Amino acid sequence: MQLVLDPEQQELRSAVRKFLTDQSPSARVRSAMESADGYDRELWRRMATELGLLGLAVPEQYDGAGAGHVERAVVQEELGRSLAPSPFLGSAVLATDTLLALDDEAARAELLPRMVAGELIAAVAVAEGGGAWDRTGGDTTASRSGDTWTLDGTKTAVVAGDVADVVLVLASTPDGPGWFRVDPSASGVTRTTLATLDPTRRLAKIAFAGAPATPLASADAAAVLDLVADLGAVALAAEQTGGLERALEMAVDYAKVRVQFGRPIGSYQAVKHGLADVYSDWEQGLSALRYASWAADHARDELPLAAALVATYVGPAYFRAGTLCVQYHGGIGYTWEHDAHLYYKRAKSTELLFGSPARNRARLADRLGV
Repeated sequence: MQLVLDPEQQELRSAVRKFLTDQSPSARVRSAMESADGYDRELWRRMATELGLLGLAVPEQYDGAGAGHVERAVVQEELGRSLAPSPFLGSAVLATDTLLALDDEAARAELLPRMVAGELIAAVAVAEGGGAWDRTGGDTTASRSGDTWTLDGTKTAVVAGDVADVVLVLASTPDGPGWFRVDPSASGVTRTTLATLDPTRRLAKIAFAGAPATPLASADAAAVLDLVADLGAVALAAEQTGGLERALEMAVDYAKVRVQFGRPIGSYQAVKHGLADVYSDWEQGLSALRYASWAADHARDELPLAAALVATYVGPAYFRAGTLCVQYHGGIGYTWEHDAHLYYKRAKSTELLFGSPARNRARLADRLGV
């Protein structure tokens, strides 16, 4: 087990942090989140062409870097620190992992190189209603007539679903759950951008009404979903860990300069204790993340438990950090002009993105056998 980044991984972190510091400062984040697309297309292109970030966990045969989930987690941490609006989680994580887990070589060969190059954005549509991922395909059904398949149902909330060029959908069939590829511009598909708490990440509702679909080969569709969910939980935890670290830094920096009753507020014991608690949260969460991302690369039999552990711990820890960051900034922390509220909103939205904390705790308990 490796819980410390090696020199190459540290260099990757430094390079990505510098890139995002220079190319995605707060002003550019706000401009992107308020744009029609909801993300910075130029930043996305440069992430693909200059840094090769979109294909870190993709094998070289599909034009990827052939690296691993530890490296991708490093990138996710830095994206979480900067709050850069992008389809990375939806396309470079969820959709990429789905294609790699399926048994459809033709789909991989066609889609992955274009996704790695930033030419195509993909999304995964599984959740319905409450946000939990249903292994059965839920109420979205796939019907067959001869060689033609069509889908009926609604998926929400879909990460990057509003900007995706292709959508990978889990639907129920007479033979059990199955994966399908859908062109979101086809007839019978309606996409709606949702009003969400977090303005830096857009989610979509996608409705299918007799929408044409292409089946994707998979021996066990539910097992594919389980793996994608675990890998996605690790990637999301990496993003949360980066955001937690940045929220803590902002609170510490402000506590050093904000003077109250003739003293910096950071000199008061209650403030010190709060910051120390969040620092402890970050240290423990980072250790859990390093273990989970290592397991994704080197010990897949340990991944289900590691993913459940990191999902259970890091989400609430990030929200505590986001709350503290707003509170310690006082009145200015509640203003639109300050970035504290953006981290607070990202923390709460990611805590609930793949299911509630209670669901995560129940899944961890189940995997522990208690």
